[in-house]
Amino acid sequence: MSRERLSATSFVVLGLIALRGPSTSYDLKRATGHSIGYFWPFPHAQLYSEPRRLVEAGLLTVQEESDGRRRRTFSITAEGREALAEWLDQPITEPMQIRDVAELKLFFSELLSLETKRRMARDQIRQHTERLEEYHAIQKRFGGREDIAPRLVPLDLGIAMTEAALAFWDEFAERLDAERD
Repeated sequence: MSRERLSATSFVVLGLIALRGPSTSYDLKRATGHSIGYFWPFPHAQLYSEPRRLVEAGLLTVQEESDGRRRRTFSITAEGREALAEWLDQPITEPMQIRDVAELKLFFSELLSLETKRRMARDQIRQHTERLEEYHAIQKRFGGREDIAPRLVPLDLGIAMTEAALAFWDEFAERLDAERD
């Protein structure tokens, strides 16, 4: 497999194993659920198929238990670290992408009733409030750990973006409340 054919998921797998050490696909799934999954959602099934592709490409090695659950534990190779380092060093040329269903529906808001828009705004306020609480809990739990401080930097961006979204939906809800049915 050429390095040009590596996907973002390839680099998620390589990066997590580089940070965590040898990992099973289940370990990777759990790690993404507590970290990358907050800002880079993708099907978790890829965490079971992608490591095998990376083994075939020589970027990971695999050790399989001979009995029991026959778990496969993946480790990064020197070539895998090199591919990851090259990817991390590449400039980012694509604009930030946000796939937000609420924003998509908002685009079609002239087709929605006022009550539907109000409900959507209330739901978004609740969701963003809950996400902020979750982010602040993570910040409180791990904020003092110097060993993982660099991994917490995206949390600051997540908080800022969630606060901005919450402020938008609060203001939008106020505008809707001022409208008449």
